[in-house]
Amino acid sequence: MSSSFFIKTKEKSQLVKKGKNSAAPKRKVSDGDSGAKNKVRGKRTNSKCNEEISSDSEIESPVASKKRHSNEENEYEETPQEKKLRLAKLYLEQLKEEEEKKTEEDSFETHLIAGRLQEEVLEQKGKLQRLIAKDLIPPDASEIRLLRGHKLPITSVVITPDDKCIFSAAKDCSIIKWDVESGKKLHTIHGGRKGTEDRHVGHTAHILCMAISSDGKYLATGDMNKLIMIWEAETCKHLYKFTGHKGPVSGLSFRKGTHDLYSASHDRSVKVWNVDENAYVETLFGHQDAITGLDSLSRERCVTAGGRDRTVRVWKIAEESQLVFHGHEGSIDCIQLINEEHIITGADDGSVSLWCVNKKKPLSTVKQAHGCHGDEELEQPHWIASVAALQNSDTVASGSHNSQVQLWKCGQNYRRLELLFSVPVSGFVNSLKFSSSGQFLVAGVGQEHRLGRWWRLKEAKNGIYIIPLKRKLNQEEAKMNE
Repeated sequence: MSSSFFIKTKEKSQLVKKGKNSAAPKRKVSDGDSGAKNKVRGKRTNSKCNEEISSDSEIESPVASKKRHSNEENEYEETPQEKKLRLAKLYLEQLKEEEEKKTEEDSFETHLIAGRLQEEVLEQKGKLQRLIAKDLIPPDASEIRLLRGHKLPITSVVITPDDKCIFSAAKDCSIIKWDVESGKKLHTIHGGRKGTEDRHVGHTAHILCMAISSDGKYLATGDMNKLIMIWEAETCKHLYKFTGHKGPVSGLSFRKGTHDLYSASHDRSVKVWNVDENAYVETLFGHQDAITGLDSLSRERCVTAGGRDRTVRVWKIAEESQLVFHGHEGSIDCIQLINEEHIITGADDGSVSLWCVNKKKPLSTVKQAHGCHGDEELEQPHWIASVAALQNSDTVASGSHNSQVQLWKCGQNYRRLELLFSVPVSGFVNSLKFSSSGQFLVAGVGQEHRLGRWWRLKEAKNGIYIIPLKRKLNQEEAKMNE
C-alpha cells in the first residue's frame, strides 16, 4: 500500500516537472546523484508546484472575479423593495429637472413683471419716455386715407382703446363711428335741428369736444348748447344727459382707469361727474376767461387751457387746489398731456410749447411753428388749432390751417422740440389723436376753425385723415422679406 502511494506521488511530481521544464533544455544528471537527490527534488517540486499554483491564482483571480460578478449581475433579479427605491430615485430626478425648468421660466416671468412694474412706476412719476421719434419716417401721400361722411367741419375725434374704431363729431351735430381697417361707417347718430331738443335724442348744436373712457365703455360729447351727452360706445345707445354748465362745453376727459369725467366750459369752470352713478360731483373755478381745452390721465387731476387769460392750469381735484402757468403771448386754444408730468400746448400766436408741472414757465417754445400768412407788412402766424401726444413717448403733433400736420420730437428730458416732418392735409386741423399702439395718427379736418368762423377754406374737405406712422425698422424688415 505504502509503495503504491509513493509511486503515485513520484509520477505526479514528474508530470509537473515535465510541464514546468518542457520548454527549457534538458540537463544530464549522473545515476549516482539521482538516487540521493530524489527526495530533495520531490520536496522542491512540491513546493514549486504550490508556489506556481498560488501565483497563478493571484494573477487570474481579478479577471475571474470580474467575470463572476458580471455573470452574477446578469443573473441577479431585483427585489420589489429595490425596484421601488430605483423608481423613487428616477422620479426625484425628474422632479428636480422640472423644478429647474420652472425656476428658469419663473425668473423670466419675474424679469418681465419687474420691467412692467418699473414702467408703471415711471409712468406714474411722469418720467417714462419711450424713444420712438428717431425711427419715424414720412408716409407717402397715397398711404393717407380720407374718410368722408360729415356735411360740416369736423370738430373732434377720438379712438377706441383697442384702435379698431374712430368716433368723429362735427358742426352738423352728428356723431359717426368708423371702422379703422375698412374705413366704413359702423353707426351714425344724426344731429337735430335747433328747437327740437325735447323730442330729439342727440345734439342740436355744434359738438365741440368728445372723450372715451379707458375701457371703451362710455363715450361723452359736449356741445354749444351747454349739454354733455353720455353714450354707450359699443352700441351708440344714449344713456344720460348732464346739465349744469352755463356756457358751451369745450373740453371733456375721462380719468384713466375710472369712469370719472372732467368737463370744461366757456363759463370758466371745471366740473367733475361720476358717470357710473349718473351724478354731479363738484365744480372748480379759477380761469379768468373761457376754457378752450382740457385733458387728464390716471392721477386725480386735470389740465386746462384758459384761452385769452393766457394761462395753463393744473387742477388737483382732491385738494381743490390749482397750479397756474404763464408763457404764451396769445390765446391758448389746445392742450394735451404727454405723461403725468409734461404737457404740450398750442396758441393763436402760432407757438407750440412744452411744459413740466414742476416749472412755472415752458421748458421749450417754438414760435411760428406752422409759419405765417398774409402780406409782408401784415404777416400773421398760423393759429395752432390742435395738438396731440403719443403717451409716454417723445413724439407729439400739431395742426393748423397751413395744409400741414407737423410731427415733433421732444428732446431729452423734454428740454426742446425738434421738427421731424410735415404731412400734407388741406383745411383746418381741428383735432388730432394718436392711436394707443402708435401705428397711426387721426386728424379731424374742416373748412372752418372748430371754435368760430373767422376764415373759410373752400378747397378743403370736411373729413377724417388716417395717417400711418411708418418706422425705419419696418422698411428694413420688408426688404429682408423681399
